[in-house]
Amino acid sequence: MAHRTWLEPVRGRLTASGLTLDELVNRSGYSKTRLSELLRGKGYYPGWEITYSVVRALEIPVGPVRQLWRMAAVEADKDTAWITSRIQDVQAPAPEEQPVAHLAFTQAMGQPYTAYARAFLQSDQRARQVVSETFDILWLTWDEATASPDLPRHAWLLLRSRVLARAPKRPGGRPDLRAAAFSTASQAGIRDLAERLAHIGRLARFFDTIAGLPPDQMDVIVLRHLCGIGLDAVPGIVGLAPAITHTLDHHARGALHELHPDTDTQE
Repeated sequence: MAHRTWLEPVRGRLTASGLTLDELVNRSGYSKTRLSELLRGKGYYPGWEITYSVVRALEIPVGPVRQLWRMAAVEADKDTAWITSRIQDVQAPAPEEQPVAHLAFTQAMGQPYTAYARAFLQSDQRARQVVSETFDILWLTWDEATASPDLPRHAWLLLRSRVLARAPKRPGGRPDLRAAAFSTASQAGIRDLAERLAHIGRLARFFDTIAGLPPDQMDVIVLRHLCGIGLDAVPGIVGLAPAITHTLDHHARGALHELHPDTDTQE
């Protein structure tokens, strides 16, 4: 999966450029066979040198691709020494200038995106990694993102897809939020072990119900109930109008209250 995070934008850039494979061969210095293997994404995981040559030939920002290539190499079971040596074999270019609007967006959304990812992944490191991946993909596809009708919505759907792709799943395929019950502040203050376990059990069932809500309702409830983000801030994060967000919140809380009347979802 991680391999595709940088390969798909590269393929898209090649298509948009109008270059033929023969022209890419001339620009990159690699054979048609090698480039075809890289672009198909089948079989071996490509080294950074050939990946870098294609990225430079297509005038794609190197920094975010290198980060995504590194993360994908880890998922492809490449060891640290292999990854480091492949990167060191290529003379590092001068850092590209990150688009100012992209930088501002990442600074504004870094905290809520990470909180959302942490709710599903239950790991600060994994949450930061998936948010970094999302922002790198967004940089690679910045022209497409800014051309979309709503940049925050475009970015949020990208984040959600990256998070849910890595979240543990229930047998039916929905994300498994039950582990979040162990990290809530409400249960941490309960000293009696039996009472705490009972409370965790109720919360686990409640969070499991949240994961079964329609996606937009789930997002609003997770941001509010698990991440502690105020309702007025949610529209700007998920890229939906305030009226729609309030409606989603109202319907979600109604459904949750009907199934779990003993669990408070009010402000």
